Amino acid sequence: MTYILIFISAVFVNNIVLSQFLGICPFLGVSKKIETALGMSGAVAFVMTIATLITYIIQKTVLEPFGIGFLQTITFILIIAALVQMVEIILKKVSPALYQALGVFLPLITTNCAILGVAIMVIQKDLSMLESVVFAISTAIGFGLALILFAGIREQLSMVKLPKAMEGTPTALLTAGLLAMAFMGFAGIV
Repeated sequence: MTYILIFISAVFVNNIVLSQFLGICPFLGVSKKIETALGMSGAVAFVMTIATLITYIIQKTVLEPFGIGFLQTITFILIIAALVQMVEIILKKVSPALYQALGVFLPLITTNCAILGVAIMVIQKDLSMLESVVFAISTAIGFGLALILFAGIREQLSMVKLPKAMEGTPTALLTAGLLAMAFMGFAGIV
């Protein structure tokens, strides 16, 4: 039951983008096409899950036992950066089209505060390793859901005639706000 609550909470109620406002840069930057949103969602899910697992192990086996918890942030950032480099190399070989489509946003996963935020949150919430992995996967699914929904809405809005002052960023921000309000409807679930 705990894992189901973690899943529902992370995906819908406390969505990392729409409720906690972490990961806004890729949310706004890679959401013009569903195809690139799917690719970014997959890359973020992979990095977030693996980074959370590795940072949890490092925290529990190195940082806490040796009393060097003050190095948590820099250690986590280095681990995330190394994982993003690995994902970038793999994507370049496996899917050059997706690698080109993600462009500059792929290296930005390194500084995606959602990934670092999840790694730190599992430590702060004192979750077990399995709960941490479930939380990371659920958060990644929530991030992907928000990103793909937002990309679909933006694709549809690109076909609509809008006033000149509302084209681009203003419409994107209003749409993101409306999507966040829609997700607030899930607040009573958990």
